[in-house]
Amino acid sequence: MVAGEKPSRPLRVVVADDAVLLREGIGQLLRAGGVDVVASVDSAEQVLAVVADDASIDAVVLDIRMPPTHTDEGLRALEQLRARDSGVGVLLLSMYTTAAYAIRALSAGSGTGYLLKDRVADGDTLVNAVRTVAQGGSVVDPEVVQLLVSSRSSSESVEALSARELDVLRLMAEGLSNVGIAAGLHLSLRTVESHIGHIMAKLGVEDSAEGHRRVLAVLRFLGRDG
Repeated sequence: MVAGEKPSRPLRVVVADDAVLLREGIGQLLRAGGVDVVASVDSAEQVLAVVADDASIDAVVLDIRMPPTHTDEGLRALEQLRARDSGVGVLLLSMYTTAAYAIRALSAGSGTGYLLKDRVADGDTLVNAVRTVAQGGSVVDPEVVQLLVSSRSSSESVEALSARELDVLRLMAEGLSNVGIAAGLHLSLRTVESHIGHIMAKLGVEDSAEGHRRVLAVLRFLGRDG
């Protein structure tokens, strides 16, 4: 699927979590939101196998910590998918507000999300996040964004942004689309697009795929090299 293109059929999604009740709960919420859960597995290795065998998979939802080590299996699966040039969307779930994991996830490029499991109870949030990554967008849990913003290092390029441009960039960091940012800040879409253009220029983010540009801008905002 081309980034930004909405599929004409229901999204085809794989869910992976070693906790069977949570895995089934995620599946039920996604199905209620019109998503086709094509596989429900308990390991990152199974996710990789399913995606390799089925080119029609749009996205995967997987826990970061799974067997055998319960450390970063989900992140490693994401990195392996990107190493294979897979464009499948990846939504990572975590019990913890972990800055290092969020940065590592964002560094994998567009079509990636990092959401706290507390949000899973909100079906709309979960389904919207899956749709966003499936379409090549990026999603970062607001709580994680707040943690990263509060701890980011000073950057001359970021300091050059106006207050309104910072507002726009914060909402970009939360994974909102241009339309969502416009609604949230009560601005016209054209004004938001203009602000984003100025943000990219001030942060020195070069032209590339739009989703990846947004990720790079967010990383600069968080005081990282990108």
